[in-house]
Amino acid sequence: MVCVAPGAKPPVCKLMDYSKFRYEQQRKAREAKKHQKVVELKEIRMTAVIDTHDFETKLKNAHKFLSKENKLKVSVRLPYRANSALIEQGKNVLTRFAEGLTEVGELENKISHDGRFLSMLLTPVKK
Repeated sequence: MVCVAPGAKPPVCKLMDYSKFRYEQQRKAREAKKHQKVVELKEIRMTAVIDTHDFETKLKNAHKFLSKENKLKVSVRLPYRANSALIEQGKNVLTRFAEGLTEVGELENKISHDGRFLSMLLTPVKK
């Protein structure tokens, strides 16, 4: 006797070969695993005083990551004693970065300040 639906009221049971039932369950799980899509999280780190060519290179790499359907975490590393002007400059870098990726990515989380890092999360645009 194999309990097919233990969560039902009353529980549903069948008389069958348990090893056959277990094999069918494993086969269904294998098929489901084969068709699932694993989303990877890529990260790009910058500083608040990044040069234009470096910025464009990072933007090109981010474009590549998002076009391959990966999520992207973009973070700006600040010095230990960063003043408010440097924090604002870092936020401006992140907003420019998000604006440069509007056609392939959309902002999932707003810019957050976590200790020494300013970060945001971008997801690929649904086609």
